[in-house]
Amino acid sequence: MSYMSRTVLADGRSQGSAAPCVSRARLGSARQSCESDGMALITLRRNFCHIPGAVATLKTHPANHIQKGVKDHLRVLSCCLQPELFKIRFHHAYCKNFHSENGNDLHPVAEPWFSQVQEWNQLEQSRKNEDEEILYGRLNSYTSSEEVLSFVSTLDTLPVTLAAAALLKICEVGKRDGEQRLPNGILENRIFQALCLRCEQNPSHLTNAALVTVLQSLPVLPVDPQSSLMLSLMAECQSRLRRGSLEVHHLCVLGESLARLQGPSCETLELVLSQLQSKKLEMFAPQDIVAIYRILQACSEKIDKHQSFLDKVNSFALSIVSCLSPQSISQVLTALVALNQTHALPLVIKLGKHMVRYIPRFTNEELRKVLEGLVYFGHNDRFLIEALEQHVAALSFSLDPDFASTLMEYCSRKRVLSKPIFDAVAETFVSKSEKLSPSQISELIEPFGKLNYLPPNAPALFRKVENVLFAHLHSFPPKMLLRLLHSCSLIERHPVNFMSKIFSPFFLQKLQGKESYLDRLSLAQLTQLFLTSVLECPFYKGPKLLPKYQVKSFLTPCCSLETPVDLHLYKSVVIGLIDLLGSRLYFASKVLTPYCYTIDVEIKLDEDGFVLPFTVDEDIHKRVALCIDGPQRFCSDSKHLLGKEAIKQRHLRLLGYQVVQIPYYDLELLTSRLELVEYLQRKLFSQNTTVHW
Repeated sequence: MSYMSRTVLADGRSQGSAAPCVSRARLGSARQSCESDGMALITLRRNFCHIPGAVATLKTHPANHIQKGVKDHLRVLSCCLQPELFKIRFHHAYCKNFHSENGNDLHPVAEPWFSQVQEWNQLEQSRKNEDEEILYGRLNSYTSSEEVLSFVSTLDTLPVTLAAAALLKICEVGKRDGEQRLPNGILENRIFQALCLRCEQNPSHLTNAALVTVLQSLPVLPVDPQSSLMLSLMAECQSRLRRGSLEVHHLCVLGESLARLQGPSCETLELVLSQLQSKKLEMFAPQDIVAIYRILQACSEKIDKHQSFLDKVNSFALSIVSCLSPQSISQVLTALVALNQTHALPLVIKLGKHMVRYIPRFTNEELRKVLEGLVYFGHNDRFLIEALEQHVAALSFSLDPDFASTLMEYCSRKRVLSKPIFDAVAETFVSKSEKLSPSQISELIEPFGKLNYLPPNAPALFRKVENVLFAHLHSFPPKMLLRLLHSCSLIERHPVNFMSKIFSPFFLQKLQGKESYLDRLSLAQLTQLFLTSVLECPFYKGPKLLPKYQVKSFLTPCCSLETPVDLHLYKSVVIGLIDLLGSRLYFASKVLTPYCYTIDVEIKLDEDGFVLPFTVDEDIHKRVALCIDGPQRFCSDSKHLLGKEAIKQRHLRLLGYQVVQIPYYDLELLTSRLELVEYLQRKLFSQNTTVHW
């Protein structure tokens, strides 16, 4: 017989088999009284399941003879039993109270009474669930930690799962911009501290979801790894991991939290990864797959150990790309870059194609990371460019500078000359130049020079550039300033007012820094700027670049200011020239000029227009420079020369060369060797039709 049954019988009316019989009327009266008392006890049980109001309720409300007998033992039960176990024992005892007739021993509960109690239990549980749903809905609607704390302070009872959710919500909305922890005002709030204490004292009462929720919120708290809260939660996690009671989603959330809290060397994190690898990927939701990428990204130094698992994830991720949100796409691409998954190009390409339709839904930061990932993997898609053009046009003057910088870097790296994008960036620069940092200014302006493009507002744009440089010249790092000025010279916006500064020994010393010598690229840029000052700015009378800072050739393997000739096109042209001129003797290949430029093919002509052997150095009336321009010398999918190729041809003309451009798109149209020879004849001797091969 349960204790509650003994309590009901303690008034002497019934004592098991030894109790005297009672009349039906008296039994009915007792049953009715106990039924009403039972309803009171159910309400008491519901209130008792939450702290801290149970004891206060028992002290302040008058109790009848049944409640008084139960109260002391409820305190004992509350210390050792979970609310769910207490509920079961309560109903078991309650049902046994009303099945003692004619003084006989208690028997199993009669069906009508059991059904009624079960119905009450279901109604109570349904009401409890509805109440909690309302509370969770209100909690999720708040946008500041003050609102959450105020809401928690109004609750009479606080289930531990709701405490965990409130703690996570505060951590999500309470961080200040740019900070990775909560303000001290929140950390010192007594309600916030009570939430932490609530989660610390009863971690075993937390559901799996609530447990990982609490851990998810800890990275923004200054939690000592040896604090009682951390030790309590970690012990509970390890216990559940050993039992294998955590589901896939909970494992993913736990893994991310452990990576942030204790780093990739955490043993518990290794256990989480081991259990994740033992699961079938078909069981994972798309967001769980994304979480795995984030976990492995945090463990990038140990990726060799988990590479086989990551390969499986990469293959499986192909099937869920269509289910990924813009945020997830950004996170996956970022992880693939961090993990150096260059062999996962099929996944990158599919992500790139899928994201096109969602461009407007990306945040600036998400889109910036996506573009960085596409640059890293070398992926380019014209549909993506079209979507970006529409997106930038919609933003108009509200274009974010950081996003614009990354967008221009993407266009620069992929040689994509998108006039709508460049024009929008030029307008943004003119309107926001005073608010831009030196690095942002350089990142926005350099692509104009590289891709050889002048926007419609070029006068206003470069006037702003000059004004910013005059006002903040010393804020620019030396190499950044040199790159910026060099890019301006590529598109004939020569920085004459700053040449005397960059050719000065003081600037050259700053440019060298602590190194024993200047890097090759900086020397080449200085040399080309000096050559520009001589050829295109004859009015410049300032300091000259000392010979020791000048290079001999702009064509170098690692950091060249010229694009090497396309070997396939070069061989085709050489064959055509031999047929046209009659011998290999009449032209030279890859000729380094005294002016640092390398000519693909040079042909020498005398005063009458006859071709001279390339070994002859006398009686040369004209030099013909053939520029065999392959696709790499043009902007992607266009006939627009890059800036470094445009300045080369411009300088060669100023040096007296007859520049003959032989672009790849012309050669692709030729179908025979005879057509090639005729094409070369028209290019070289268009004014002298009597010349034949």
